Amino acid sequence: MTSAEKAKSEPLIDLQRLVVSIRRRRRMWLATALLGLIAGGLVAMLLPSPPTAVAQILVIHPDDSPTDSGTLMRTDVAVLQTTKTAGEALKKLNSTQAPEEFLKDYEGLGLTNNVLQLTVKGKTKDEALARAQAISDAFIGEYIGRNQAAAAAQQKALLDQRNQAQNELTPIEASIVTEEAKGRNANPAQLERLYSRRAELTSKISDYDGRAQEAGIGTPKVAAGTQIVDAPRILPHSLLKTLATNAGIGFALGLLAGLGLAAVTSVVKDRPVLRREISQHLGASVIAQLPKPPRFLRRSRAATRRQRVAATLVRAARQERGSVSLLDLGARQITAALAVDMARELAEKGPVSLVDDLPKTDLRELAGQGPVQVLDRGDVPMAANERRIGVGSVEPGTAWTDLEFLGRETILVVRAGHANTEWLHTVARQLADRRIPIIGVVVVDPDPRDHTDGTLWDGLHTALRGRAGAVPERTAPPERREPRPVVKPVEMFPREKKSARRHPTPYKRADDNADAPTKRFAPVSPDNAEAL
Repeated sequence: MTSAEKAKSEPLIDLQRLVVSIRRRRRMWLATALLGLIAGGLVAMLLPSPPTAVAQILVIHPDDSPTDSGTLMRTDVAVLQTTKTAGEALKKLNSTQAPEEFLKDYEGLGLTNNVLQLTVKGKTKDEALARAQAISDAFIGEYIGRNQAAAAAQQKALLDQRNQAQNELTPIEASIVTEEAKGRNANPAQLERLYSRRAELTSKISDYDGRAQEAGIGTPKVAAGTQIVDAPRILPHSLLKTLATNAGIGFALGLLAGLGLAAVTSVVKDRPVLRREISQHLGASVIAQLPKPPRFLRRSRAATRRQRVAATLVRAARQERGSVSLLDLGARQITAALAVDMARELAEKGPVSLVDDLPKTDLRELAGQGPVQVLDRGDVPMAANERRIGVGSVEPGTAWTDLEFLGRETILVVRAGHANTEWLHTVARQLADRRIPIIGVVVVDPDPRDHTDGTLWDGLHTALRGRAGAVPERTAPPERREPRPVVKPVEMFPREKKSARRHPTPYKRADDNADAPTKRFAPVSPDNAEAL
């Protein structure tokens, strides 16, 4: 697979890298969650919820039926939260507050098809109770008045229908009297039709009168049944419960905000944290790793682990003489300690010197009094049997031309998630331009759950690349040797001579032997064997 194909196959967002980056930024999102928890608790203590009164109203619907799915109650809740009801309640309270603002202080909830719960907030308990009572009375008055208005409108419509039927009955009565006055000359069919029409109109008038009287009475069941069944009362307020609720909400919001911020920053900053990514961007394999140094406890264990890594690095730098450098990228203290441990390990085999070019670090204090000598860059020429370890940095602002004076080969000490991808490419390119081979990479503070492979296997990008072919000094190219003459093979046991006709050999085609390592020869005839 070529590099272009690899680039195309890589996903836009690596989920494994995203999860690792978020986990490495746990301090940030835990801090935001803690801030949300504290903010929620402070809000509960400094801004307590106002007193709240609650009341329950029984609403009788004249058109109620068992099949109703709560539509009538939802209508009542919508009517409760109108400026008309709020204005009537404000009139009862003698308040000058705007109805639109007053609507924000209360709300209704349909518990069942006929029970409405009213929740009202106030500055004080008495104000909350008074508001709940005023709103309940305003709603009940408006509801009963609306039903009575509907009954009155129905009565008026019935009376109008009765009067219309009465007006139609009057000419029919006159026609009957006129026809009866004719005596024997009266038309029986005409009279029968008039009598039938008079009976029909009389029945309608009687029905309209009865229904109008019932409508005039109104809806006494609605007026008597719609009432406050649970008087306004103050809801109990628990500071501990409110504190826990607000703190939990603040913790959840802070945690979500922190996780979102960590995810966005991990994608935007593009800082490799996996061993696989670091090795790919630097073009060298990861040969060791060290956890983040502890601040208080387990320092002895960290020192033992660091010394073990230093022994590994000494074995990796196989040259008996020469110089090697440790270049820091985000782990200055660990780089200096590793250099001192490597120097002490090599001091048992011969003279060792440390070249100090690492800023903001005192190698002389770390090395102490011992066989390891700490020098500045360019102080003393290197002896024939001396081994030197240069300690420097490849942070932004590095003098790249000075790196070749620290060592002919180098080991990079990189802190995971410290540098972005572009800077890792810059470091690899600058070292390649200076012809400084990279022995390997030591990853500091890796993710404990990172199981990716940090070894490169393809071509020249394998671990310890370039060391086998690295030449300290330019030498003359080797002499070109003349190729040896090729002797044709002789058939030891010649076969009997057959007819002159030869069968075509399977090696007639030229492209069959294009990729063969050696050249194939035709068999030697018996006649020419003696000459050879």
